[in-house]
Amino acid sequence: MKRTVPIVLAVALFMENMDSTVIATSLPAIAADIGTSPIALKLALTSYYVSLATFIPISGRLADRYGANLVFRLAIAVFMAGSLACAMADSLTGFVAARFLQGMGGAMMTPVGRLLLVRAAPKSELVSAMAWFTIPALIGPLVGPPIGGAIATYADWRWIFLINMPIGIAGIWLATVYLPRVEKVRGVSFDAPGFVLSGIACAGLVFGLSVISLPALPPAVGLAMAGAGLVSGLLFVRHARRVPEPLLRLSLLRTDTLRAAMSAGILFRVGSGAVPFLLPLMLQLGFGYTPFQSGLVSSVSIGGAMMMKFLAKPILKRFGFRTTLIAAAILGGSLMGALALFDPASPIALVLVLLLVGGFFRSLFFTGINTLAFADVPPARAGDATAMLASVQQISVALGVALAGGILEAGMLMGGREAATLADFHAAFLVVGVVTVSAALAFLGLRREAGDEVAGRRVPAE
Repeated sequence: MKRTVPIVLAVALFMENMDSTVIATSLPAIAADIGTSPIALKLALTSYYVSLATFIPISGRLADRYGANLVFRLAIAVFMAGSLACAMADSLTGFVAARFLQGMGGAMMTPVGRLLLVRAAPKSELVSAMAWFTIPALIGPLVGPPIGGAIATYADWRWIFLINMPIGIAGIWLATVYLPRVEKVRGVSFDAPGFVLSGIACAGLVFGLSVISLPALPPAVGLAMAGAGLVSGLLFVRHARRVPEPLLRLSLLRTDTLRAAMSAGILFRVGSGAVPFLLPLMLQLGFGYTPFQSGLVSSVSIGGAMMMKFLAKPILKRFGFRTTLIAAAILGGSLMGALALFDPASPIALVLVLLLVGGFFRSLFFTGINTLAFADVPPARAGDATAMLASVQQISVALGVALAGGILEAGMLMGGREAATLADFHAAFLVVGVVTVSAALAFLGLRREAGDEVAGRRVPAE
């Protein structure tokens, strides 16, 4: 499979990831201009993730029914419309609504892009294709913070969103010219009750966990929303077992490789979701770094992640999915927990090496599970599997931030302090490290030859 296809698809991933990191550095400037506070403006960040969580479950079904190529291009267009609305917003309400519209586009871009990749790539080339697919997405978080800081400092913050216009136009044109046509799936139905229940479940959990960890609203609101999301999730499971064509086919979880990839991904993403929240805060509050310095240190892990993309296929071909993913979970989680051993007196070079190697194993783990998940899924059910994986990913990341924030809050409460100390951050890194390592347990029952065809260790059967 030509590298052009995954790289074209990754334009959307790059735009979405850069956008989320660009805005984080510019909240004070945006808040001052539209007449609100940075704390209140966090609702705009939350509304984006709520929109993602609400519409991701339906992404696979829409792609199956109307064609993945068409839905992918429309998703980019919706994201561009949301970006333009953000640039034109002059109030908190308008900005929150615009971010929700952006999230609708984002909810379709990444899952449908992954679906196009899975359906277009032969199984023997899926590891390489998935690796190329995520490389541009890693560049987004690397360039986002300095670009956002530069725009907010030297230009109008509205250009943060206007820069998505040329990127989006290029993405639509490249997708139209270079992406292979993927046929629609016949007989696709729409499960309206399932959409409502899954939307409330995912949105309630993501919004609730976000409010608990970043209390722009009273924590009780977050707990109530998370509770409502949990109840809706249980109702959706009951509904999905009773209807012939549910929005998300939970029966797919009988597939060993998909179930293992999803279970491990939940645990591992709790840790990987917590680190971007914990590390910059620890470097600034515990080490005395400036925001710019902490951003530079935090971005080192991206280098390890990009390096891994060129080694993923030979590693998986040599050791197989089971061995590779167990090792990646243990090493990646251990290196994450090892951040608890550092203090301001620690050699910065050692911290950088730890982050670089940790980024390598985290990226290897995600490339592995994103590929293994589709190893045994029938092509006609790839859309459902994609939507399930993307939904769980959003909830897991939100859970990771909530866990990290909860540990810091508990440390401050027990110590009677108003600010987190270095000891609080150390405790948080230890806990998330243990949770991340536990992802290895999901693969212990997996057969050793699982995914060998995708890894290139076995010739496909004729």
